Amino acid sequence: MASSRHTIPVRGFEPYEAAADEEYMSDEQLEHFRLLLEAWKRELQEEVERTVHHMRDDANNHADPSDRATQEEEFALELRARDRERKLIRKIDQALGRIRKGDYGFCEQCGIEIGLRRLEARPTATLCIDCKSLEEIRERQRVA
Repeated sequence: MASSRHTIPVRGFEPYEAAADEEYMSDEQLEHFRLLLEAWKRELQEEVERTVHHMRDDANNHADPSDRATQEEEFALELRARDRERKLIRKIDQALGRIRKGDYGFCEQCGIEIGLRRLEARPTATLCIDCKSLEEIRERQRVA
């Protein structure tokens, strides 16, 4: 099961190993995911801070137009990445809210268990794999 280690989005976290008779979304599991989500959020917030400092420190007014264009493109890429992370932080906050409400780990559409391994790979998941697959099929049909 070593390959599942790489699916967790936060360094230093091991996959949760449930006991054979452990109830799904037990207090221990909820605590594991709460800590995982909070650590992930902290990592993302630190990355945002690093970007702000980098952009402030490196905001040179280059005389050479190609140097200036390169820097502007680099900043644009960083800002797009930070925007995706900002949206991810919002999803993390929503997942933490579901933990507090007792809804975490269950599909928003059909109510079944999302599953520990899926949540390890995507702790912000709100749909089971079947409902997510159906959603993706519908999206492709709308685009076509």
